[in-house]
Amino acid sequence: MENMKKKIIWITLGVLLFVNIFVWVIVFADGNNDLKVSFLNVGQGDAIFIEAPNGNQMLIDSGPNKKVLSELGKVMKFWDRSIDIIIATHPDKDHIGGFPEVLKRYDVDTIFETDVNSDTAVFGEFDNRATGSGVERILARAGQIIWLDSDVYVQILFPDRNVSGLEANTASVIARLVYGETEFLLTGDSPKSIENYLAANYGESLQSDVLKLGHHGSKTSTSELFLGYVSPVLAIVSAGRDNRYGHPHEEVMSILEKFGIENKSTKDGTITIISDGVDVRVNN
Repeated sequence: MENMKKKIIWITLGVLLFVNIFVWVIVFADGNNDLKVSFLNVGQGDAIFIEAPNGNQMLIDSGPNKKVLSELGKVMKFWDRSIDIIIATHPDKDHIGGFPEVLKRYDVDTIFETDVNSDTAVFGEFDNRATGSGVERILARAGQIIWLDSDVYVQILFPDRNVSGLEANTASVIARLVYGETEFLLTGDSPKSIENYLAANYGESLQSDVLKLGHHGSKTSTSELFLGYVSPVLAIVSAGRDNRYGHPHEEVMSILEKFGIENKSTKDGTITIISDGVDVRVNN
């Protein structure tokens, strides 16, 4: 009987020690000042996961299907079942196809979206799921600031008006993520006409360390004028391996080479970029 009591005591102490170590691992893992931005490998589509130093999270687009769940599982803690904010840049399947599964799996507080709707089945599923979950839905407008941390925010640059009459790509939500002295410009599928409109209206304030190329590196985006104002050190192409569209297009790659801009593509895997507020570095 005495031996049994000792055994129970040792087992209890062992469990408490394990729990204590586990808690401290979490504390130290979270106790840094880094912003993490992951361009997820979701095939031919866009999905960008952002985690601020304080743990607040944002997901911009979700790729074409539920593959986004497995990719989120690689960059989020296994017990985490909430995402604070999602942005649906526009209603094309390769940008919102995974959101119904995300909304089913994760608790989401707020959705920012464009005015443009779609009569497709995938948009209907997204719309129904968002409505049914009771998530707050906000139309994105230029000038909105979304604070993720005390010194981390997302600034909406476009749309600057009701764009319900525009083609879906043209109506894409464009956002600029800022942490300290570092910036990420995230452009959805915006074409050159909108890029040049932004250049005319924002000028040098578009400058960003990282640029997510518009429309998966299509020649319909990434004008030289726009690229000159953004002046990134790194360009990200979100595209699937051997995609049927030929993304990224050679014309765009040539422009990047001309400007001396390094580029990476999600077709080679998820790209995670870390910012300490001063510099950015690729973490993989």
